[in-house]
Amino acid sequence: MITLYGIPNCDTVKKARAWLGARGMAHAFHDFKKQGVPEAALDAWLAALGWEALVNRKGTTWRGLDDATRAAVADAAGARRVLLAQPSLIKRPVVQWADGAFTAGFDAADWQHRV
Repeated sequence: MITLYGIPNCDTVKKARAWLGARGMAHAFHDFKKQGVPEAALDAWLAALGWEALVNRKGTTWRGLDDATRAAVADAAGARRVLLAQPSLIKRPVVQWADGAFTAGFDAADWQHRV
């Protein structure tokens, strides 16, 4: 089973869900806004992808952070604390594929190889 983590109104998450739907691929959706970010899942993502891949520095949430909070995102422990407090900073969608692998972001070419 594929599990997609994100925020339903995020354009990239919408594209990803549409891509899966167009291919008839069932998936579970975990909504950060309603369900929060599971700490165990975040730890697994950090271990698999690295903190740099999970922090979305291009979004409005990052731009809205104060300098002290941005400075705290300097290592895995700091990133973990900030990502738990500000789930909108997580690059979306995070996907756990049926084989247990993780990806962050939507890349149709990569996804095509995974399905």
